[in-house]
Amino acid sequence: MGDFPQSVLFCCDHNAVRSPMAEGLMKQLYGQRAYVQSAGVKNDMEVDGFSVAVCQEIGVELARHRSRSFEEMQEWGDDLGQFDLVIALSPASQRQALELTRWHHLEVEYWPILDPTGLGETREAKLAAYRQARDQIRARMIERFGPPTEDVAS
Repeated sequence: MGDFPQSVLFCCDHNAVRSPMAEGLMKQLYGQRAYVQSAGVKNDMEVDGFSVAVCQEIGVELARHRSRSFEEMQEWGDDLGQFDLVIALSPASQRQALELTRWHHLEVEYWPILDPTGLGETREAKLAAYRQARDQIRARMIERFGPPTEDVAS
């Protein structure tokens, strides 16, 4: 387990499924201990309704999340070099994050999280796939950053 970072950027392909879930979970588990953002390689999708639903089940609110790409973050003046840690949840976002390390001193980690999009025929089966991704992220997070911060509402 590494040190607890001051700032973390989660990234995936579209900032619509895995990285918003990770951002929401990190805020829920560790509150204000770290500055947390998420981004996608591309921003071509709204936050996914199934992601919103499975996070709501555990009290994480994603409905107001606005998807954004690495490029947009930079355009909006978010200095990507300010993040201590970039956690990539998809191979494409890992490549993009490693690209950033050429210009910024960043630590990049890759967490191979299931991509639940396109899995399952029925609504229930889809939700099950999204829950699996959510629970994978949560388990990795606790393994990496330790037990949740005490005073955070459970």
